[in-house]
Amino acid sequence: MSSTAAAAQATPAPAPDLAALKTKQQAAWTSGNYAIIGSTLQIVGEELCEALDLKSGSKVLDVAAGNGMASLAAARRWCEVTSTDYVPALLERGRARAVAEGMEIEFREADAENLPFADNSFDSVISTFGVMFTPNQDKAAAELLRVCKPKGSIGLANWTPDGFIGQVFKTLGKYLPPPAGAKSPALWGTRDRLGEMFDAGASSVKAQPRLFNFRYRSPDHFLEMFKTYYGPVLKAFAALDAGKQEELRNDLHALLVRMNRATNGSLVVPSEYLEVIITKR
Repeated sequence: MSSTAAAAQATPAPAPDLAALKTKQQAAWTSGNYAIIGSTLQIVGEELCEALDLKSGSKVLDVAAGNGMASLAAARRWCEVTSTDYVPALLERGRARAVAEGMEIEFREADAENLPFADNSFDSVISTFGVMFTPNQDKAAAELLRVCKPKGSIGLANWTPDGFIGQVFKTLGKYLPPPAGAKSPALWGTRDRLGEMFDAGASSVKAQPRLFNFRYRSPDHFLEMFKTYYGPVLKAFAALDAGKQEELRNDLHALLVRMNRATNGSLVVPSEYLEVIITKR
């Protein structure tokens, strides 16, 4: 091997600009209207709160809460809920849902990587398909542990790499590769990565595969909804020229048809996620 080649191999890859990535992600989640998609996922929040066995009166923090799916589930169990996100428009949608259902929930704008709460403040900390998208995964995990009380619980619902949504993100990555060195959000849906982030601060980390069924009128209906309302998909299409947009659409359509288990022309696509229950030391 030449000295030039050896030097090239020894040169570490540049660290990803996590601040720039966060700004880009925040713009993506602000675009469209994730609340339209988030409302369809309500059953996941309910099942997570049941898995946590939440008790009435418990102080619960929902991190990267979107439009309050899990926040509402916890409030329905008479918990004292604080719902946070870094997209103000989504907090407003969550607040409107809480008012409509007569639920008392505190809504606060907050970054999952820098939560504005004291150490050991909450009995339970939850996040459904939210905190997994933070650019600095280790920092976000450390924040979840920090604000959770000793012996308290952290409940997560995270898409897995090989499940449907994991495949959607892999498809998007073919057209818009993520920044070099950035960790995939789907790693939160793996036991190995969860261990790296939480084992040191936890007495137990339990992870159970679950399925959520996306139910839409047809593959075309799903694509139209996600292109219009789901920020990452909307932004991906917006960044491509017409030819590449058509290729991406065809790839996503083929994925939907391949995974669709409905036989009446509608769409029912099972999407694997990991239901995670962490007990803090």
